Amino acid sequence: MLVDPGLDEILAFCAEDPIERVFLEDVARRGLGRFVGLAEDDRLIALCHVGVNAVPSGAGCGVFARDVARVAPRMPRARDDRPAQPVYLLREQPLEESTGLRAATLDDLRLLLPACAAAHAEELGVDPMRRDPDGFRWRTRTQIEDGRSWLWVEDGTILFKAEASAWTPSAVQLQQVWVDPPVRRQGFGARGLRDLCRLLLERVPAVCLFVRAENEAAIRLYESVGMRHVLDYRSLLL
Repeated sequence: MLVDPGLDEILAFCAEDPIERVFLEDVARRGLGRFVGLAEDDRLIALCHVGVNAVPSGAGCGVFARDVARVAPRMPRARDDRPAQPVYLLREQPLEESTGLRAATLDDLRLLLPACAAAHAEELGVDPMRRDPDGFRWRTRTQIEDGRSWLWVEDGTILFKAEASAWTPSAVQLQQVWVDPPVRRQGFGARGLRDLCRLLLERVPAVCLFVRAENEAAIRLYESVGMRHVLDYRSLLL
């Protein structure tokens, strides 16, 4: 039976698999978008967040097709299907690197915005500053204001930066891990990621992220800091 789930029901469902469902829990706690659930014996067995994106999870997600179809006219045609994007997870504290990693401030926005846009384009194949510059600028600024953006910068060069795309009591999901191209392959990415994971693991029990299966350089980076492949996501990119 399809239901409009309450927050307690959503959180109970997400608690059954807090890594796979970290995004769903994060947006539910922040009251973003709309949820539809599939209930069986008075408990959720599947859940779908319908907002800018449609994000289903659980058993029997095909029942959400009608709800997703309602927003389809407002969405462009899917341009890419990524059926197996590896999700990497870290629970153990990595070695301390003593980098210059720090939380970003609004004074960093001018430096961070082009890096975030380049990371987005590199990962998703679309330049957000051409597609939706005002929206992307707002999202980048909001991540900084929410304490979800970190960077290590020296002499105007970003040696490492990353943002949190989801944050719950169980996990932080990272996105847009980035090192400026002129200083890549010098170990800055691994050092910065270790220090960021150490910082986050003092507050939550797990750090996770997902990556394109063909991005071998990124996968080597994540494995070098101790992350392990635990599951796969499927993404349809619009």
